[in-house]
Amino acid sequence: MSDRYVLAIDQGTTGTTVLIIGHDLAIAGRHTEEFPQIYPQPGWVEHDPAAILRSVEISIEEALRSADIDAGQIACIGITNQRETTVLWDRATGEAVHNAIVWQDRRTADRCAALKAAGHEALFHWKTGLVLDPYFSGTKLAWLLDTVPEARPRADAGELAFGTIDSFLVWQLTGGAAHVTDVSNASRTLLMDLEARTWSAPILSVLNVPAAVLPAIRGSSEIYGHTRSFGCLPDGIPVSGMAGDQQAALFGQACFAVGEAKCTYGTGAFLLINTGDTPVRSDNGLLTSVGWQIGDDVVYVLEGSTFVAGAAVQWLRDGLGIIASAAETEQIAAEVPDAGGVYFVPALAGLGAPYWRPEARGLITGLTRGTTRAHLVRATLEGIAFQNHAILQAMQTDLKRPLAALKVDGGAAANDLLMQFQADLLGVELVRPAVVETTALGAAFLAGLAVGVWPDLPAVQASWREARRFTRAMPEAEVEARLVGWRAAVERA
Repeated sequence: MSDRYVLAIDQGTTGTTVLIIGHDLAIAGRHTEEFPQIYPQPGWVEHDPAAILRSVEISIEEALRSADIDAGQIACIGITNQRETTVLWDRATGEAVHNAIVWQDRRTADRCAALKAAGHEALFHWKTGLVLDPYFSGTKLAWLLDTVPEARPRADAGELAFGTIDSFLVWQLTGGAAHVTDVSNASRTLLMDLEARTWSAPILSVLNVPAAVLPAIRGSSEIYGHTRSFGCLPDGIPVSGMAGDQQAALFGQACFAVGEAKCTYGTGAFLLINTGDTPVRSDNGLLTSVGWQIGDDVVYVLEGSTFVAGAAVQWLRDGLGIIASAAETEQIAAEVPDAGGVYFVPALAGLGAPYWRPEARGLITGLTRGTTRAHLVRATLEGIAFQNHAILQAMQTDLKRPLAALKVDGGAAANDLLMQFQADLLGVELVRPAVVETTALGAAFLAGLAVGVWPDLPAVQASWREARRFTRAMPEAEVEARLVGWRAAVERA
C-alpha cells in the first residue's frame, strides 16, 4: 500500500481540513478552507450547506495538489464532522431547504424547557444517554420541519432527507446513492436508542419526526458507497469510514482500552473516556454516547463537553481585536505570572457539561486598574482549563475511579502554557501525541481498516506516537485557592 493513500475529510465548525495520509502516517498533503459563520440573531448559529460543500471540494483539490499525487492513488475516504449540526435537504436536487443549524445554536431552548415541563426528560435521558438541551439535533430537526414552508408534508412523503454533516457529505460524495450515518453521529442526535442503536420510536413520536426523513444507521468502518461525479475525484473510490469528530479523535488517539481518555481543544473542548461495550449512565451531567462500531464490536464513551474553548480565543481576536492570531496567546499570556485575580467564564453559548445552563452568559470578573491585555489573555486560556476540571471531577465520580492520564489534541494542545495549567488543575499527566490532528487521523484509520490499509487495531495502536508529557507543578493549595475563585465566578455567570 506504499503508493496508496487515505483521504481524510475533517469537516469542522469554522472550516474544512483535508489530509492525504500514507500508510506510515506521513501527511503527504493538507489544506484547510474556512467558510463564513451566520448569526441571524443572538443565540442562533447557522452555516450555508453549499458553502460547506464548496469548502470540501476546494480542500480536496488543494490537498491533492500539495501532495503531488494522482487522485487515482486514493485507496479510500474517511469522514469526520462537527456533530449535532443539522441539515435538511431535497432528495431530488441535493440542495438544502434551509441553512444548517449549528450545534452551538440555542434557538430550541424554549422547546427543550417545554419538553422537560411535560415530563419527558427521563425518557430522553434513558433512551439516548443525552440531556434535553438545544445542543443536539433532534429539536433542531423538529424546528426545521415546523418552520420551513411545506417541510413537514414533504418529509412525510419521503421527499426530504435529514442528516448531520457526515450524512450530507456521503450523500454528495456518492451522487445521492447513500443516505446513511454512522452510529457515533446517530448517538448525538437525541433520536437514537443508545442500547439498541436504532432510531427510537417513542422519541420520534414525542418530537413528531417522521422516520422517512432519517438516514440508515451503519457502523463506523465499512463501505457506505463509492464516489460519483464529485469534484476532482474519480468515480469509484470507496467512502469507508465515519465518526463524529470527538469519537474520531478518541480513535485517532488509539484509546482502545477501557479507561483511556482524551481531550480535544477545538472550537469547544471535549473530554471522552472509553467505557467499553456497556454504556455508563451519568449521574453528574455527563453524556453517554457510542464511540464507534466496527463489525459487531461496539465501544461506548462517557463525555463532557464545553461549548466554547478555542472560540473564546477567536472572540479575543475577532470580537475585541486585542490579539492578531491564536498562535500569539501563549507568548502574551506568559508576560504575566498569573491572571492577576481575573477569571473569564467563557459561557458565550451557555454552559455545557456538567452544568447544562443554556441561559448562562460569559463573565469576566476581578478586573482592576492594573489589569492588562496579558491578564485577560491568560484568564481566557485558564477559563478553558477550569471548565475541563469540572468535567473531570464529574467523570471520576461517575466511574468511581481516578483518571491516570489524559491524551490531548486539537489546535490549542500546541499551547504549552495552557497544557501546563491544565495539568496543574487536573493533577493527572497530559500526554500530547506526535500527530495532533487526531480527528482526521481517526477518520483515516476507520476508513483504512475497512479496505485493508491497516489490517487490525493492533496495527493502528502500533502507529501512535507520544511527543510530550505535562505533569502538575503548581502546589495543591494554590490549585484549590484558584478553584474557589473559579466556582464563585461560575455561580455569577
